[in-house]
Amino acid sequence: MLFSWDLLLTGFADALTWTNLLWALVGCLVGTLIGVLPGIGPSAGIAILLPMTTMIPPTSGIIMMAAIYYGAMYGGSTTAIVVNIPGEASSVPTCIDGYEMAKQGRAGAALGISAISSFVAGTLGLVGLTFFAPLLANFALAFGPPEYFALMFMGLSLVISLSGRALLKGMIATSIGLLSSLIGQNPLTGAARLTFGVVDLMAGLNFISIIIGLFAVSEVMINVEAAATHIYGTKISGWMPTWAEIRQCAGTMLRSTGIGFFLGLLPGCAPAVTTFIAYDVEKRVSKTPERFGKGAIEGVAAPEGANNATTSAGFVPLFAFGLPTGPALAVLMGGLMMYGLQPGPMLFQTNPKFVWAVIASMYIGNVMLLVLNLPLVGFWARIALIPFPVLGPLIILCSVIGAYSIRFMLFDVWVALLFGGIGYGMRKLHFPIAPLVLATVLAQMLETSLQQSLLISQGSWFIFFNRPIAGFFMVLALASIARGIWIQIRSHAPEIAIDDADE
Repeated sequence: MLFSWDLLLTGFADALTWTNLLWALVGCLVGTLIGVLPGIGPSAGIAILLPMTTMIPPTSGIIMMAAIYYGAMYGGSTTAIVVNIPGEASSVPTCIDGYEMAKQGRAGAALGISAISSFVAGTLGLVGLTFFAPLLANFALAFGPPEYFALMFMGLSLVISLSGRALLKGMIATSIGLLSSLIGQNPLTGAARLTFGVVDLMAGLNFISIIIGLFAVSEVMINVEAAATHIYGTKISGWMPTWAEIRQCAGTMLRSTGIGFFLGLLPGCAPAVTTFIAYDVEKRVSKTPERFGKGAIEGVAAPEGANNATTSAGFVPLFAFGLPTGPALAVLMGGLMMYGLQPGPMLFQTNPKFVWAVIASMYIGNVMLLVLNLPLVGFWARIALIPFPVLGPLIILCSVIGAYSIRFMLFDVWVALLFGGIGYGMRKLHFPIAPLVLATVLAQMLETSLQQSLLISQGSWFIFFNRPIAGFFMVLALASIARGIWIQIRSHAPEIAIDDADE
């Protein structure tokens, strides 16, 4: 794949035709709606609309499906911020500070910085896709099972940071997440485990049902117990972030773009993983990390930036080598093949006009999403003004529909309700929920890459240290764990000293 200004300009000329602009706009609108609604997700959205694209030209069809994908990444932050319900798994870290900002009356500022960070990261990610695709795709091909295990293990080490001062409670939450992911079938052998003879458990617990329960259902239960009249009663102040706050988040946007883009090149490293890593990095580099979890605006900008950079990065291995990095891109790849277009190096030689039109449309789509989302900030923030006796049942209804629509199984609805009870108990007992979510996200890939690596090495654990990339990530993970434990010990030291003095 060789970059050419002429090809890119030709791509913009094609993307700017009225037909392609219309389908890009349709994709952006549908994607944003899919992101807002819990449970549906871009994979299902693209799959549902895939048959419809056979009635329109291939370029327009792929432009629309790509817009649905990155549009859903934009939309997922909306309900995460306003009502603490992540529309996408990747929006879970956004809840941590976004919802806190909303409770302080700053939902508009949180939504605004989310849209701006998404636009900046998405655009910079597209620059990387445009100029550096071959080089970066080769980087992705250097990863085998040991490298993936080391990367996922490093991700799991973030649990210590996400646990705050409640390390023991954080480890318990992590254990619940890992245990729930073991239910079903062994990913390599297919052997059933922890199913207790229940056929529905053979397919495992769906992750989206778990987060719908942990966030949406438990949030309603907390508000019912408090006899709340509104989701939060604080008066809304300020519909947009200030220029000072945007400047404050400039470094955050660049860092999260880099993290999201480079990790997004790796198959299986979904936005749900990169957003947690970006959030943790931002917390570590901040001079005031104690603000995180209490409404830090950088805590919204970081995951949203990583989210959209990961989305852009996924098109690099898809177009350059025909390797989809996640379920949504796998469905999109099916759409390409449906049109007789085989992703890979030859795609750029045989269909350059098509490829560059799609890439150019993504630049345009990012601008469309910014224009669509910023004016709607006030509209979404006003959801807080809806009386809770009206909003609560609507949240439960959307949650039930979202959980059921994943696999069209009533069992998933029961899972969502069960984890709603678990989430409610965790909140009442002050257990952090983020470690449970992170463990659930990482568990399957962690287990699969571990088993594959040990098969390759015939049982030797040194395989994770004698390969340069894997060893680098393992050292980072162990250093992160050691640092986290040391901070935990130091944070409790003054309390111990005070207790001793009292005695």
